[in-house]
Formats: sequence, structure tokens, C-alpha cells
Amino acid sequence: MKCVGVIDTTFSRVDMGKYVIEVLERELSGYKIVRHTVPGIKDLPGGVKRVLDMGCEGAISLGWVGRKEVDKYSYLAASIGLINVAIMTSKVVIDVTVHEDEAEEEQELKRIAIHRARAHASNLAALLKGGLQALTPKAGMGVRQGYPDAGPIP
Repeated sequence: MKCVGVIDTTFSRVDMGKYVIEVLERELSGYKIVRHTVPGIKDLPGGVKRVLDMGCEGAISLGWVGRKEVDKYSYLAASIGLINVAIMTSKVVIDVTVHEDEAEEEQELKRIAIHRARAHASNLAALLKGGLQALTPKAGMGVRQGYPDAGPIP
């Protein structure tokens, strides 16, 4: 059975994994979903590597970055780690990250997190089902995750 990984953190203030799983169950029928929750953002690359080593075809990483400068550095380290995992495994790895300083109001931050998680889950499903060109029709269209689409520049 094909599988896909959902890796999230206890540091996150929104259960983005729940929303990702809803999308993946709808869009990737026949796939087993392996959820792995790690403590913090720097643990995400290892979590992704573990589920890919279990045989998953791809994974989505759900990170949450605090407002402090040290949090930004932690995200940079995690991002580089996720890029390396994708390169080492030649698998689809989608990095979904919410930064607490994206919004002042908690409900707006939650809205961004849910929208971004769902949108990227659809991207992951499309890439796993449709291959390398699955997102090509959206190229240059100013598509955003978490915010309204910007649209193309005419």
C-alpha cells in the first residue's frame, strides 16, 4: 500500500496535521497516512526522513515559528534540513510553515495556518498523483497559501 507522511510539532499552536489529513484522505484514496509528531521545528527533518525511510512516497512538514529571532534561526536550520532530506531521498517534501508574526490576531493566524495546510496538502496530493508537471498549470499565476492569490502580472 502506498503511504504519505504528515509530520507536525507539539510547538505549533494549531493542529495543522488534522486539516492536512482531511485533505489527503479525500484526495489520495488508497494511501496510508503516517502521522509523526515531533517536539519542535528542528526535529521536522528527522521526522520526515523517518517516514520516507518507512516507504512513504512523500511527506508534508508542518512547522510553527515563534516571534523571536532565535525562532527564525531555528526555522532556517529546519528548512535547510528539509531541503537536504528531499535531495537525499528524491521524494516530494512539502514544507508548510506558519510564522507567528504573520498576523497580530490569533484567529487570523489560525485562519492562515488552516488555509496554508489545506492548500499545501492539495499540492502534495497533486504531485503524488500527477507527477512532476501536476502543478505546471498554476505556474506564474501568483497562487498563495494562507492568503488570497496575488494573480499573474499581465
